[in-house]
Amino acid sequence: MKTILVTGGLGFIGSHTVVELQNIGFNVIIIDDLSNSKIRVLDSITEITGKKPTFHKIDLRNKETVKSFFDTNSIDGIIHFAAFKAVGESVQNPLDYYENNIGSLVYLLQEMRDRKIDNFIFSSSCTVYGQADELPITEKAPIKPAESPYGNTKQIGEEIIKDTCKANGLNAIALRYFNPIGAHDSVKIGELPLGVPQNLIPYVTQTAAGIREQLSVFGDDYDTPDGTAIRDYIHVVDLAKAHISALQRLLNKENKNNFECFNVGTGTGTSVLEIIQAFENATTQKLNYKIVERREGDITSAYADTTIANKELNWKTEKTLEEALKSAWEWQENQK
Repeated sequence: MKTILVTGGLGFIGSHTVVELQNIGFNVIIIDDLSNSKIRVLDSITEITGKKPTFHKIDLRNKETVKSFFDTNSIDGIIHFAAFKAVGESVQNPLDYYENNIGSLVYLLQEMRDRKIDNFIFSSSCTVYGQADELPITEKAPIKPAESPYGNTKQIGEEIIKDTCKANGLNAIALRYFNPIGAHDSVKIGELPLGVPQNLIPYVTQTAAGIREQLSVFGDDYDTPDGTAIRDYIHVVDLAKAHISALQRLLNKENKNNFECFNVGTGTGTSVLEIIQAFENATTQKLNYKIVERREGDITSAYADTTIANKELNWKTEKTLEEALKSAWEWQENQK
């Protein structure tokens, strides 16, 4: 039984990935500093899978604590989610984002190098492409100057990993996510932002639930059919399963290069107004929304070409946008 370390494993994508790992027999250790997650998620994972993962509350910015963890734990591979992740917040607090997202990555990679641990999966992002020249976006699209410090930490992160693979023989896969949404079928885990949500869907569900008075739609003057920004919204369970496929690719030594990148999305773009309409249709809830000015750091349109991931990872999305939105609403209702 292989032991996989999942950093940020109590977060939104991390917790769903832990469930998938445990469901197929991996031994999982979670590191999380609980800065944007809650300890009760550990119990929810245990309820879903029937097995409690090992948990360590660690801030990965503390180099000595990270070293101490590796001194006492034997690891076969790492899936690295732990990072600050809000575009708007990163524009306001860039140094926090660079310290956290880059420092923690470096400390993990140093331990992997020193202990000859292979197999690293990096939680990357479609933000590395900036505003792509062509849609859908393929892995060959140029990496443009980042639109936000958050996006820049993902670009720099990939470069650091690529250099480490070249110098130290590490095997790594960067999964460039598009926009994860939804919740587990059990409705025991889902997206649980602390404070005001930075992502669209939790703001949608909290507005429908009456927690937020109104949903702000940032800009209706983009060069899109309805003027609102377009994104590729992927069900979080489908995204979690992509991590399993990537991990098995590394463990089975099926990777073709030391460092590989894959787009993980649905291949379909949906505008903000289309999301609002789809949510209302899927849940029969009416949304109070208002068009406001554009938000700094946002791009016009991004959706994935997933051809390479479908072929190389033997993975594809299975869940619909309606299923994702319905599960997000059921999760919100379950928080009462």
